[in-house]
Amino acid sequence: MTPPYPFSAVVGLPDLRLALLLTAVSPAIGGVLVRGEKGTAKSTVVRALAALLPEVDVVSGCRFACDPAAPDAECPDGPHTPGAGVDRRRSALVELPVGATEDRVVGTLDLQRALGDGVKAYEPGLLAAAHRGVLYVDEVNLLPDHLVDLLLDAAAMGRAHVERDGVSVKHAARFLLVGTMNPEEGEPRPQLVDRFGLVVGVTAPREAPPRAEVVRRRLAYEADPVAFAARYVEADAGLAARIAGARSRLGGVALPDRELDRIARICLAYRVDGLRADIVVARTAVALAAWHGRTVVTKDDVRDAARLALPHRRRRDPLDPPGADRDRLEEVLEQEAGPDSDDDPPGPDDSSPPPDTAPDGGSDAPADGPDGGPDSAGPDGGPDPAGSDGGGDASRGPSRDKSDQSPPRNDKSDSGSESDLSGDESLNSGLSGATQELAFAGLPYKPRLLTIAGRANRQAGAHAGRRSPAVSRHGRIVRSRAPLGGKLTSLHVPDTVRAAALRGSSRAEARDVREAVKVGREANLVLFVVDASGSMAARQRMNVVKTAILSLLRDAYQRRDKVGMISFRGHDAALVLEPTASHEVGVLRLAELRTGGRTPLAAGLRQAARTLHGERRRDARRRPLLVVVTDGRSTSGPDPLSVVPLLAGVPAVVVDCESGPIRLGLARRLAAALEASCIPLTSLGA
Repeated sequence: MTPPYPFSAVVGLPDLRLALLLTAVSPAIGGVLVRGEKGTAKSTVVRALAALLPEVDVVSGCRFACDPAAPDAECPDGPHTPGAGVDRRRSALVELPVGATEDRVVGTLDLQRALGDGVKAYEPGLLAAAHRGVLYVDEVNLLPDHLVDLLLDAAAMGRAHVERDGVSVKHAARFLLVGTMNPEEGEPRPQLVDRFGLVVGVTAPREAPPRAEVVRRRLAYEADPVAFAARYVEADAGLAARIAGARSRLGGVALPDRELDRIARICLAYRVDGLRADIVVARTAVALAAWHGRTVVTKDDVRDAARLALPHRRRRDPLDPPGADRDRLEEVLEQEAGPDSDDDPPGPDDSSPPPDTAPDGGSDAPADGPDGGPDSAGPDGGPDPAGSDGGGDASRGPSRDKSDQSPPRNDKSDSGSESDLSGDESLNSGLSGATQELAFAGLPYKPRLLTIAGRANRQAGAHAGRRSPAVSRHGRIVRSRAPLGGKLTSLHVPDTVRAAALRGSSRAEARDVREAVKVGREANLVLFVVDASGSMAARQRMNVVKTAILSLLRDAYQRRDKVGMISFRGHDAALVLEPTASHEVGVLRLAELRTGGRTPLAAGLRQAARTLHGERRRDARRRPLLVVVTDGRSTSGPDPLSVVPLLAGVPAVVVDCESGPIRLGLARRLAAALEASCIPLTSLGA
């Protein structure tokens, strides 16, 4: 068996390694989310952590890894007698693939046996396997919503629940949750991000020596994994022993009131939501003190804990990436670094850090930890720790002065003054109240729900989401049917009983079983085709159009859609945003959208046909929704109606931007040719 890449052999990434070590010391911190560009050793470091975790005692024969000292009273393999045998094994590292089914995650019940034999036949899932170990989710931002809900429930309650039509199984599921993601592929749900105690951004080294050292070690590992791992056995064993020692000291670490007050002031000044941030910072600071061998939490412990635990907890807009206000956090920490609380005399339990700890209190790894010694750090110590938290910078978009300010408008592309915008009553007369006010101000509003007619078969692999109707495993029951093969996942009890009764039997058999057919929602590909010609820029109309598209982008984010954007102006059309799950990039492209020139509407439709054809070849299961934002005019190129056959069968919506006293109805004509709905821009608000 090939040994994993040693934890001590990783070059650089001090914040990431420190965060993982702290959660190994104190799993109550809540896990780690690793955000970074592709190829930055995120998965390598996480997999290497498992070898450092202490071994655990489990009840012999228990599939749920019950602790012999405190067995789970509701364990499906229980009850466990006090004299049961004990096995000792390594902490589990369980990987949850993005394509996993719900039954594979929480386990499954054999409903045919439950009905036919009257017994509970339960097969444990990944949550049971990860109990008292590590649950690793690669590409956690791509995880389907129903699996995210399961993780949220298990992380909050420490238990997994399996409910199948009156048959219920519960078991303990306490694990260290570690996720990795690439921000370019979109952000996970804020509720899931908040469940991670710590979030660390990683980037590749920006200097040649550490990059060369990374390649040198990787090639050496691939050439002879056993020999390479043997070089770091002693260093990894030292880290494992230090984790075990820190765990034993954790209960004796004191958190003084002055440091607890400091934590509360930092969280208040940073304007985090709820109290989870305060608790996580406190737990992380205690773990830091235990890691460094101290018995009392210090100011430096609090500062370093805040840097790891707070950046992702202040999101004023759904499209803001976590960590967008790191500068604000640094300001808050600098304010709290004043001499006010440093003048307090040390308490009787205060102790100086041991000589082998980092002098900065944990902002970097300790000297004998991941960054210490020639065998555990590359030249120059790897990348600058201050830059390792910038994984989301590429998709952040324009900076904001206020946390609650929406993404700015691109006023450079429009002509006219602000007074011209506020006087454009003909364009916004259909928007009422607050919606009209938001449109004028460039602030997003809640748009009406745009859906695709018909139902996709999500059980055949369509994407989970919240937009269009789809046959799925979640939703309302519409009918029943005989099982199509494989394991039965949703029993239709009344029709099963009815089938047995029609057969004249009081006991249901396998041939009587009926499966429930449910209708839920799916995610779609929303492709925007935006008229950016000079006619759209007149009288500041483009500001209102951008506000509408921004509102639709926010709606697509909340409904878990992929988005793409095409703009047409002058004599051609351009794909300014390839279909992606990163809605933040869509906001950035929208802000950069240039306007002016003639109107090649046909070129925009042709580009849309090419884009959808390519996406259909990549992923035929995701249904597209074409949103054409135009006034219908075409002043360059062929007649747009001649291009419409290229889009035959594509569900579409035309947002009519025509305004003024004289209207030609060209957008309505285009919508009729596309067999699409036509919605005036003034009626787009919900």
